[in-house]
Amino acid sequence: MFTGIVEELGTIESVEPLEDGSRLTISGPVVTQDAKHGDSIAVNGVCLTVVTTEGGRFTVDVVSETLRRSSLKHIAAGERVNLERAMALGERLGGHIVQGHVDGTAVLRGTDEATGLTSFDLPGHLAHYLVEKGSITVDGVSLTVVEVVDGEPARFSIALIPTTKDLTTLGRRAAGDEVNIEVDVLAKHLERLSAAQLAAQSAGGPAVTGDNGGIREAR
Repeated sequence: MFTGIVEELGTIESVEPLEDGSRLTISGPVVTQDAKHGDSIAVNGVCLTVVTTEGGRFTVDVVSETLRRSSLKHIAAGERVNLERAMALGERLGGHIVQGHVDGTAVLRGTDEATGLTSFDLPGHLAHYLVEKGSITVDGVSLTVVEVVDGEPARFSIALIPTTKDLTTLGRRAAGDEVNIEVDVLAKHLERLSAAQLAAQSAGGPAVTGDNGGIREAR
């Protein structure tokens, strides 16, 4: 579990092809201070498992499914990446609840000089998870949605403060760049739960609730 507050900008040192994916070697002196084999580190918002650590760098294996669903399929040596260690219990939740499970990718449209808003195109099927003033994760960065426009592709806008531009890859992105998107996991769970409720109501049956009043799936 992560918060979407980037700890440092790391550097991809090498990309090694594997039979079912790739092995990345990443320089990250901050996140490797206490990292060990099996720990989780978010790389551009993708939760990956540490294989080895040595001298301020670590390696992770990225399977083909992750490459297919994220922008890591385009990653190359020398690129900068956002890094965040998994959240420890008792720490402040500075961003929002982030799983590191990428839902898809979006494409940077650009920044409107008049409003200062940065906008992205994203697949239409993800747009309904976004709400004005809600949270979204872009390349592992917790951000607040300013505007959502439905369509195919859909579009959303965010306001980037100077600190975010300076300390993350978002200040280095250009129009046309692909970024990883994770929508709010609470919205996804709510959709799943409410679907059973709506299905029962449309069929003319009673509301489907559990003993504690929570909605459960009709059987």
